[in-house]
Amino acid sequence: MSEIIKNRYEFIILFDVENGNPNGDPDADNMPRIDAETGYGIITDVCLKRKIRNYVDIKKKGEKGFKIYVREGAVLNNQHKQAYVHYNINPEDEEASKKNIDILRKFMCDNFYDIRAFGAVMTTKVNCGQVRGPVQINFARSIDPIVQQEVTITRVAVTTEKDAETKKTEMGKKFIIPYALYRAEGYVSALLANDVTGFTEEDLELLWESIINMFEHDHSAARGKMAVRKLIVFKHKDALGNAPSHILFNALKVKRIDPLKPPRAYEDYDVRLIRENIPAEVEVIEKL
Repeated sequence: MSEIIKNRYEFIILFDVENGNPNGDPDADNMPRIDAETGYGIITDVCLKRKIRNYVDIKKKGEKGFKIYVREGAVLNNQHKQAYVHYNINPEDEEASKKNIDILRKFMCDNFYDIRAFGAVMTTKVNCGQVRGPVQINFARSIDPIVQQEVTITRVAVTTEKDAETKKTEMGKKFIIPYALYRAEGYVSALLANDVTGFTEEDLELLWESIINMFEHDHSAARGKMAVRKLIVFKHKDALGNAPSHILFNALKVKRIDPLKPPRAYEDYDVRLIRENIPAEVEVIEKL
């Protein structure tokens, strides 16, 4: 069995979108999410973790220890009941739930990869406690302000027979970003892995693999062309760490080469890691 991680990590992901909507906002007619004050694009942590979960699900196919807790069609209370069935505990017995909450929580961590990684709030009617996960990801933010475009589309088929009496086509719309490069930053805590969830070295390697491939099995016309361009990992010598995370993050500089030309490709950016700004105790691993 793989060992629980012993080192603290931070990581930076650079990924881009071309002619697509990377993360629609349901409160804004599904337009690409944007910081209204600055015009920079944003993508939620929930969106990125969804891609990671999906890749793990594809790769592991429900293998023991690698089930996915938050997955399409899942009823979370039914997920919790698996722990109760395993230990032959009645979920209606609140006293038994409180008495055994530690082993119920451990069962969920041992069996569900995304709980072991990201944590979960499982204090619903079928209570399995609350878990703070060692892997945390910030919102992604575009390097430059984005341009949201509304594209009108037509369809040669109509919806109903009544529609066919008056028209031969129907019109709709979709929202795209012509191009944007996004940056997301994340953290992996060995302290939480050891004290709470049991996140292992095998889990960590699967996390890196999932990030690199998180768009490869998620292609759609709506999302356009998306790709992970860089994954830079900072590995500390121990669990406490050897440098503040912001110093490590600031060592990666991303700048548009021609400030007068709208970016339309990854090659329009100068991506540079200033290694002399990184303490010697921190190992830099360029996964991509």
